[in-house]
Amino acid sequence: MTRLQLIEQIRKKKSYLCVGLDTDITKIPRHLSTDPDPVFAFNKAIIDATKDLCVSYKINTAFYEALGVKGWEAMEKTVRYIGDEHFKIADAKRGDIGNTSDQYAKAFFETLPFDAITVAPYMGEDSVKPFLQHKGKWAIVLGLTSNKGANDFELLHTGGEFFYEKVLETVSAWGTEDNLMFVIGATREGELSNVRKLTPHHFYLVPGVGAQGGSLKDVSEEAMIKDCGILVNISRAILYASAGQDFAEKAREVAKEYQEEMSGYLK
Repeated sequence: MTRLQLIEQIRKKKSYLCVGLDTDITKIPRHLSTDPDPVFAFNKAIIDATKDLCVSYKINTAFYEALGVKGWEAMEKTVRYIGDEHFKIADAKRGDIGNTSDQYAKAFFETLPFDAITVAPYMGEDSVKPFLQHKGKWAIVLGLTSNKGANDFELLHTGGEFFYEKVLETVSAWGTEDNLMFVIGATREGELSNVRKLTPHHFYLVPGVGAQGGSLKDVSEEAMIKDCGILVNISRAILYASAGQDFAEKAREVAKEYQEEMSGYLK
């Protein structure tokens, strides 16, 4: 999916909601346990209930890889079921030497029909570039994250600036606004204005709203640009809105609340 296509979907749906399909098999409703593929059955119901309210789905691959072959099959069925009208993100946080990253890129962009993959930039340019060489595909590079461990490296002062600032400035030159995004945590609202100054036109994938305490209002006011420029990921609040047979209906209600709030912030 191109940047223009993504922006078109945002305008059409008046939404920049990304639904996180971080499906934990231990948390899905019990009545699905007898299904031959309970994870896919759960995901399918969530997708059907929310597809008109969101522009993106993010699949955290760890929840699927932990289940072995069956989990991988459920992930593949899920990403194919989503289709082409939504921006499909593999939250895999890959990043290795060039020839290895090249194989990761082929796995998620050719074998699987993802539009984007999250990437760790620690190993440098040659570990990120392979993900930027596929037309219509995106690398979403870790920039400033919400977790406590961000203090260990990202928020260290190095040469008069935060380490995350160096990352944003350096990585921005490796790609373009059409194939490169950044992960920016919603709980870093005090830094959002600075992040936007450093990367004025890039899209951000923003986790941390909802269960982690981030504010949709703050994120929207500090990071939104004329092309929107943000995808706000909501996972647990939508996925596990109910543990009963009405889980999909309740998921839709929560997604609708976020979509309606987002429509008021869009410029």
